[in-house]
Amino acid sequence: MDQDSSFSAGTADNASGDSDVLAGVTVIVCVSCRDETGSDAHPRAGALLAEDARRAAAPENICIRTVECLGNCKRRLSAAILRDGCWSYVFGDLETTSGADLVAGAKLFATSTDGLIPWRGRPDCLKRGLVARIPPLDMLKD
Repeated sequence: MDQDSSFSAGTADNASGDSDVLAGVTVIVCVSCRDETGSDAHPRAGALLAEDARRAAAPENICIRTVECLGNCKRRLSAAILRDGCWSYVFGDLETTSGADLVAGAKLFATSTDGLIPWRGRPDCLKRGLVARIPPLDMLKD
């Protein structure tokens, strides 16, 4: 199912073209997430979200990857947005149609100069659905 070639999100360089900057961000979607009914029906709601994100990202150079489980089951449909050397974000309570919002968040992240997804302009589902913000390893103390 996963058609993308690279899991690594390179460091974005704002001096390069938009395509290069966007290539530095990876969106990971949990394909095993179930819908609000908990149904085991296939395709699962997470797989539908992944396909929606791929459609939304098609004209962009944003990598959409999938994973079997992000361990965020209580918050239903989940995804993460990563960028090397920057904070990583985990979101929950998404909808099968949240793909465009994930891509919008990835674009904001790609053009961020401080390595954070700016709150202003972030789609509502990425404000309400924030589960965790994880620092890059080189920022950790002790």
